[in-house]
Amino acid sequence: MTKLQPKGKDIDLLIVILPDDNGSLYGDLKRICETDLGIVSQCCLSKHVFKKSRHYLANVALKINVKVGGRNTVLVDALSRRIPQVSDRPTIIFGADVTHPHPGEDTSPSIAAVVASQDWPEVTKYAGLVSAQAHRQELIQDLFKIWQDPVRGTVTGGMIKELLISFRRSTGQKPQRIIFYRDGVSEGQFYQVLLYELDAIRKACASLEPDYQPPVTFVVVQKRHHTRLFASNHKAVDGSGNILPGTVVDSKICHPTEFDFYLCSHAGIQGTSRPAHYHVLWDENKFTADGLQSLTNNLCYTYARCTRSVSIVPPAYYAHLAAFRARFYMELETSDSGSMASGAAVGRGGGAAGASISRSTRAPGASATVRPLPALKENVKRVMFYC
Repeated sequence: MTKLQPKGKDIDLLIVILPDDNGSLYGDLKRICETDLGIVSQCCLSKHVFKKSRHYLANVALKINVKVGGRNTVLVDALSRRIPQVSDRPTIIFGADVTHPHPGEDTSPSIAAVVASQDWPEVTKYAGLVSAQAHRQELIQDLFKIWQDPVRGTVTGGMIKELLISFRRSTGQKPQRIIFYRDGVSEGQFYQVLLYELDAIRKACASLEPDYQPPVTFVVVQKRHHTRLFASNHKAVDGSGNILPGTVVDSKICHPTEFDFYLCSHAGIQGTSRPAHYHVLWDENKFTADGLQSLTNNLCYTYARCTRSVSIVPPAYYAHLAAFRARFYMELETSDSGSMASGAAVGRGGGAAGASISRSTRAPGASATVRPLPALKENVKRVMFYC
């Protein structure tokens, strides 16, 4: 029997119509496409497809567009280079999150995900990397890595370094400013996470060039809190009775000395809107309160999967989606545990020119026995596969 060879170029996108009760088929399909075949896929449930709803098909089209490298929304101020602290110099915006196993799963690893913008000045396309790490370890261990190679000697790598290199390849410029949105950190872990992860960012930059230290703004994003905001004037509410999107509170109920604010960036649809809480732990870019609040709110209108503003800043949202996707890459015995793709997805290339760092960068309490996730294919990492 002769094996038929496909004509033309490789497949750019695989569209799959799944049965309504597909069991593990969805997860297996995503794992095979993204880690084995290097194909971006779009899944649809048959019950939705055959209804032929224009609204549903429009939402699917939004996902397809970004998965094949397009962009759905661009801020007018981005095109006209009028975004303060972003448009004046090449700026990369990171989003990071760690998802942990469900309660009762005592051996499953946690999954870390980091995404970073790959276009400037538009700031709409985000490449993503995922990594498995020690059980319930909140510090992202693979932001910066250093190891001994028998041929090359001391080698550096990690998610930050790979995404910085990817940004330069995409834009032709190296980032001169870093904005890092970190999701999923409780107040008791603020400064432990800041010290470890800011240090990893610094080392990743220094591993590219000895004197390369762009200013960093490190912001924690919190959604799990009990603060709700209500309008004192009945005219200042939307149709659902919630506060208007874009409402910011940065006094009275905020920290008396630190830089934090509540932002309700989305319009309420059902129930009471829950504002996101942003806490700036480190700011070398010298943002004004209005500047960072305006930037964060405007970014919420660039979320790729819908045409509305969303409740948390998109880089953090994308990191959460990427971490959730990576749970499907886990080995079969742990595939239900939820977390994310492995250090294998983090490139070990990009030889460092400059200062070598000899001490271990492993996070406190980290285990060296975590089984890595299968590597994402290069062409998959370059697009927003997690949408």
